[in-house]
Amino acid sequence: VLDWGLSRERYWGTPLPIWVCGCGQTHVVGSKAELSQLSRAPLPPDLELHRPYIDRVILKCPACGGDMHRVHEVIDCWYDSGSMPFAQWHYPFENKEIFERRFPADFISEAVDQTRGWFYTLLAISTCLFDCTPFANCIVLGHVQDKDGQKMSKHKGNVVDPWSALDAQGADAVRWYFYTNGAPWLPSRFYGEAVSEAQRKFMGTLWNTYAFFVLYANIDGFDPALHSLEEAQLTLMDKWILSRLHSLTRDVDAHLDAYRITEAARAISDFVDALSNWYVRRSRERFWGKGMAGDKEAAFVTLYTVLETLSRLIAPFVPFLAEQMYRNLVCSVRPDAPISVHLTDFPAWDAARIDEALEGHMDTLLRVVQLGRACRNAGGIKTRQPAPALYVRGADLPKAFVALAADELNVKAVRFTEDTRAFTTYRLKPQLRTLGPRYGKLLGRIGARLAEMDGNDAMDTFARGESLTFTLDDTRVSLAREDVLAEPAQKPGFVAETDRDLTVVLDTNLTPDLLEIGFAREVVSKLQTMRKEAGLDVTDRIRVRYQADGELAAVLRTHAQNICAAVLAESLTDAPAEPGDYAKAWQINGAQAALAIQKA
Repeated sequence: VLDWGLSRERYWGTPLPIWVCGCGQTHVVGSKAELSQLSRAPLPPDLELHRPYIDRVILKCPACGGDMHRVHEVIDCWYDSGSMPFAQWHYPFENKEIFERRFPADFISEAVDQTRGWFYTLLAISTCLFDCTPFANCIVLGHVQDKDGQKMSKHKGNVVDPWSALDAQGADAVRWYFYTNGAPWLPSRFYGEAVSEAQRKFMGTLWNTYAFFVLYANIDGFDPALHSLEEAQLTLMDKWILSRLHSLTRDVDAHLDAYRITEAARAISDFVDALSNWYVRRSRERFWGKGMAGDKEAAFVTLYTVLETLSRLIAPFVPFLAEQMYRNLVCSVRPDAPISVHLTDFPAWDAARIDEALEGHMDTLLRVVQLGRACRNAGGIKTRQPAPALYVRGADLPKAFVALAADELNVKAVRFTEDTRAFTTYRLKPQLRTLGPRYGKLLGRIGARLAEMDGNDAMDTFARGESLTFTLDDTRVSLAREDVLAEPAQKPGFVAETDRDLTVVLDTNLTPDLLEIGFAREVVSKLQTMRKEAGLDVTDRIRVRYQADGELAAVLRTHAQNICAAVLAESLTDAPAEPGDYAKAWQINGAQAALAIQKA
């Protein structure tokens, strides 16, 4: 222990128990009893051991017999804090069993500036006294900075009032931002927009999912006490989200045991995103059916199980949101349940519910879907427009997942192949850096020759370790792989996207029948928008009237039954709007249409 790390030139504090003599003798006093023995004068039993009283105690020098006076320094107050593990129990004078049961601590936490403060004094004192560390785990917190990464200070005027964020976004949002923004020991840039973004991505998504369940549970009078997960006819999607839920619980439990807070929070955030944007979105129509049996019952009981478990899983992270969800989901239907989520047990995970193969297939499917959507965007094809086929290279999926992919990406067929030569090729260009010095003026003609070549054949040649050879103006041209720039390209009528080992190709050659179906689905989308704008409940049935151009009118007649089923319409009539209708003019795929709806 260095002196600069121990003493301070202060008046207040624990006096340094060191007495010195003019002869050079130094003595460290270890107890009140020793102090009384060495004192020149008798000491009162209630002697105050702080300044100025302790400074009046003069000791007899054991070397020369002269007077010894205490040094003026006091002990750095952080050593008081560093003595906390044993000083709080007055150890070793009493509470020996309590101290030994609680020492060392499971974990401590403070900011990074305590590396030379509390962290250091705890470790130094414990090492000297007990020859061990005083804590098993230490979470170091980085400093909070402003939005530009600058240290907050009143002088700079960049100090953020925490109450402004607590009042605007709430305590849960602030907590969640710090959990997920980065590792705890790294600096955090704190500003309102960042907190709002974290709040929207996780808390907003979870709340919308919870609100969706509550809406339909109230409509159908769903009582979770009357429905069992074990007896429900679970679908592939149900089994997947339940497997993910138990995997999540296992992973979060392990992360928290190891004090990996950020990893645990991010795993929860990823799960909520998958729950909302994949499970609920894919299962939404299951909640609209009649009665409460079969597929609909499975959807309700699955989503209830997930939300109830989540309310307990997220309780340590966002206690207020978790409490509100739990009170409504559990306490409202189970009078005997604990009155607070914070009085319940942390959820346990069941290995029997975890299907790693199922989760792996779904992860692959989601990658395919992501690339398929990118293909649609690149090809300028709307999601509601059916496409002929999707080709996948680098993966294979069971039939049930293939059907999911086809429905999600709105394609008539999904085919797996390891040969995408029919859809993709390579655009070849000369590498100027290597060919310029060798062929000079021929570079332009070499580029033209490469542009005429079949890109797949050229890459096959390179894969065999061979070179491309041809003659220009009696000059023999030989091109190795490093002489050619090869860019992936699509053949006309196909759009391809690649992610590492996975390639997805979308067939964009649309037939008249497919265009008609796309037309009809655009009409459904517009009618659903009008239902919402008109303030109709999700269960309200309607009557639809329309006036449209010839091609669109024909589509409406041909697909009337499907359109009516999708928008809960009792009729679809070619007629102008009537009084009381909610009417609106639309341009649908370039065609003019006037649509009108009225509650049936």
